Amino acid sequence: MASVITVPLPEKSYPIAIAPGNLDQLGPQMQKLNLGQKVLLVSNPTVFPLYGERAIASLTAAGFTVSQCLLPDGEAHKTPATLQKIYDVALENRLERSSTMVALGGGVIGDMTGFAAATWLRGINVVQVPTTLLAMVDASIGGKTGVNHPQGKNLIGAFHQPSLVLIDPDVLKTLPVREFRAGMAEVIKYGIIWDAELFSQLERAKRLDEITAISDDLLTEIIYRSCQSKADVVSQDEKESGLRAILNYGHTIGHAVESLTGYTVVNHGEAVGIGMVFASKLALLVNQWSSEGDRRQLALIEKTGLPTSLPAGLNIEEILVSLTADKKVKSGQVRFILPMKIGEANISDQVTGDMIRQVLS
Repeated sequence: MASVITVPLPEKSYPIAIAPGNLDQLGPQMQKLNLGQKVLLVSNPTVFPLYGERAIASLTAAGFTVSQCLLPDGEAHKTPATLQKIYDVALENRLERSSTMVALGGGVIGDMTGFAAATWLRGINVVQVPTTLLAMVDASIGGKTGVNHPQGKNLIGAFHQPSLVLIDPDVLKTLPVREFRAGMAEVIKYGIIWDAELFSQLERAKRLDEITAISDDLLTEIIYRSCQSKADVVSQDEKESGLRAILNYGHTIGHAVESLTGYTVVNHGEAVGIGMVFASKLALLVNQWSSEGDRRQLALIEKTGLPTSLPAGLNIEEILVSLTADKKVKSGQVRFILPMKIGEANISDQVTGDMIRQVLS
């Protein structure tokens, strides 16, 4: 079943097209948008052998001239140095203002390709073709692009909305179990901050720890409702001046855990799962959330097979220092996204260093 969600924005609205087999429709879908002829496909050595040729075949059949750039796989390579490789290939193939970069991969490829497109010739088109659950439901939508600085995640970046997000749930069949669970962390996040019905559907599912245990109908529903949640929030607050910050639920402590472990111990979704566990405890401390809500969230995170405690050897004081470099800091105060009830969260500046120490220890 094909569905299209529109992300309505003042300057540039765009479609999120979701359908099994959609990868083969990449060329025709881009053709409808009147994009320029030259396309630079950016991917990595894990995804490209699986789906690269199909994407290129679809683009070529639709009349596009395609060049390609493969970047090393993983968050540790999400750096300005890796970005240079995209610029080099763009220059070599004489990409123009009307040209398009296509990101075929997970969140790292999407973020870097988006940032390269935002900055090449002061901004060219980008199309997101996410191949992980995490990228489908989160990273590919909303125009946040960037690379990491050694001191923190995504500190170098730009808002640059895609022209199209093309989602093919079938490509998730080759996704490793650990990566599938990582994506489920973001899905649970939407249930907590925005969509109580999605949360209930996840609770009713027998298993959530691997894709083979989930029906195709539920998988499609998970992707659709998550994308709709993100589109709803982004359309109300494109540049994160207010409401959009709730999408960072679980990410404040999560990002600190990722950067302090060198992006090698936990992946992004695992870090978000851990961050949500602690954000829930903080919400209990400021008396805006129930122990029942805390219990239900924890049960769902455990059902997904995600970690719920800090990796061994992490220093709590180092986490506190890392939090002060977070993008959500305002006037020196770390702002946390905290749940109020299932389906609703707020931005809180009530959290003190001592509270953070208390829940982390």
